[in-house]
Amino acid sequence: MQKIAQFIAKGIDFLYYPFSNLFPKQLFRYGVCGGANMVLDWILYFLVYNFVVGHQLVYLPPVSWGWEGPGLCLTPHIASFCMVFPVTLWTGFWLNRHVTFHQSSLRGRKQLVRYTLVVLLNLAVNYFGLKLCVEHWGWYPTPSKMTITILTVIISFFAQKYYSFRMAKEIRS
Repeated sequence: MQKIAQFIAKGIDFLYYPFSNLFPKQLFRYGVCGGANMVLDWILYFLVYNFVVGHQLVYLPPVSWGWEGPGLCLTPHIASFCMVFPVTLWTGFWLNRHVTFHQSSLRGRKQLVRYTLVVLLNLAVNYFGLKLCVEHWGWYPTPSKMTITILTVIISFFAQKYYSFRMAKEIRS
């Protein structure tokens, strides 16, 4: 996996040269990795929404912990988001940890916990944003998802840089 990360980093760094006076290398790497993950998210969302969920409500059976009520019903845009989310969570963490913020000295488990907390914040922004855009404003689901993703990318960069993957202090007082 480390060789794959190095290969990706070298490819991104090759593309970085024309932009070296405009952006720090880390920001450029974050942009390329995040952009690739975002495009993966959009493609998967489109495919799941249109071909897996098929614009239909998704009915989940009731949980088996003694609850006899009706199951859960998800709207197609929320069901699609729930199916795509675990894939892009994993790819985003891997790219951030091994390509963008590889110099972080925090332990992997701590990074994962912090990364997941930031992602949960982004999950809330995505969920409420999709509800607002699709159900209240009447926007189409895919452009709504794209708009919300741009907002979460901005939030995520600063949270990942200064929280999830920040450098651990060398000397503790």
